[in-house]
Amino acid sequence: MKSMFNLMELASNNTKHLWLKIGVTEQKRAWQYSQQHHSNPIARYNSYLNHLCLDSFISWLEDWLQEESAPQPSVWPGKNTLPTILEVVNGIAIQLGETRLILLPTETTDLEELSVPQEWVDIPSWVADYYLAVQVNLDDEDECWMAVRGFATHRQLKNEARYNQSDRTYSLAVDELTENFTILLATLGLNFRAEVPPLATLSTVEAQDLLRTLANPSIYSPRLHADVSFSQWAALIGNEQWRQQLYNQRLGLLQSEVSPVADIVPNKIQVNLNQWFDKVFEIGWQSIDTLINTSQLGNLAFATRSFNTSRISGVNGAKLIDLGMQLGEQSVVLLVVLTEEAEGKIGVLVQVHPVGNQKYLLPHLKLALSSSGETLQVVESRTQDYYISLNRFKCMRETSFSIQLILGDFSITEDFVV
Repeated sequence: MKSMFNLMELASNNTKHLWLKIGVTEQKRAWQYSQQHHSNPIARYNSYLNHLCLDSFISWLEDWLQEESAPQPSVWPGKNTLPTILEVVNGIAIQLGETRLILLPTETTDLEELSVPQEWVDIPSWVADYYLAVQVNLDDEDECWMAVRGFATHRQLKNEARYNQSDRTYSLAVDELTENFTILLATLGLNFRAEVPPLATLSTVEAQDLLRTLANPSIYSPRLHADVSFSQWAALIGNEQWRQQLYNQRLGLLQSEVSPVADIVPNKIQVNLNQWFDKVFEIGWQSIDTLINTSQLGNLAFATRSFNTSRISGVNGAKLIDLGMQLGEQSVVLLVVLTEEAEGKIGVLVQVHPVGNQKYLLPHLKLALSSSGETLQVVESRTQDYYISLNRFKCMRETSFSIQLILGDFSITEDFVV
């Protein structure tokens, strides 16, 4: 590892805390990734916060270890399967040879405690040596940062932490943590793990029953489901194949064989428009009437100003897209209207509308239509556009096409098949 001189040099820059700036590019990349890989707003935000910390911390750690013979850091169990964990649990594990660190981010202006989900402490294969309390400040997009406010060892959590039954966490106050990060760096390689009992045995039938119970993405916190004990949950989530199945089902990615997450990015899954005529919608899509009636639009300006649903003939589906900082905290609705035409063709109209307190779309938002890699239409919003719309088009059944929203270097794509 680094020499004691270098450790002291690092400590002199910040005698207690490791402080790292989070750049705008990293924010945009983490936000886009989280929007594409998770089933609900809670999971997406959890993923966003964790990836901000992961990217900044890994980059710093790689630089710090660059000239050393020590093992380079890697994500455990792997970047491809990381979304299966962040969908349901806070925290990212980083492996350094035989040593494992857990980053546990919290967005707050005053971090008071380290709160560790029980999974990271009591599932044998998940156990780490060090648990890092990470404070994240996102108040100003140009001045975002993360800071490691202290750390605890696994042994300390098991022996000294308070266990909270209500949220299944172990917690220690910040003043109970070791604040000086250089102590962690100096003790890498030492074993600080306590003994934990093996997981309960779960049969395949029991696992499938649990998967059916917990697969609904509207259950934002399946780990705390009232009818599922921690021992059952731990046995399920601690099994990589069952965890992958849970992730697939929560995102509507029903497959006969388990595939790596990297191969099943949700925005590459085609939305089947033919099912809309039977009022069957994929996760995230619903009729515009349902969207309005459930008050997900913030106010009814979308319904009263942008269009009147009584004037729409045919079948419609809408998706509320939270583009967060990419659109200045503005959400939009992507609307697709279908009509049955002569000769078995389907007419398609695609629009984007602002929602909430936004009267207009932000300028320079592009809406694009493509098929087989060829861009067919592009429309761009101006300074006072209530909405933007592609020219209505017709296509035969089984035709595939993609709709893309673009603003600067940010984009999100929805793929469809008629």
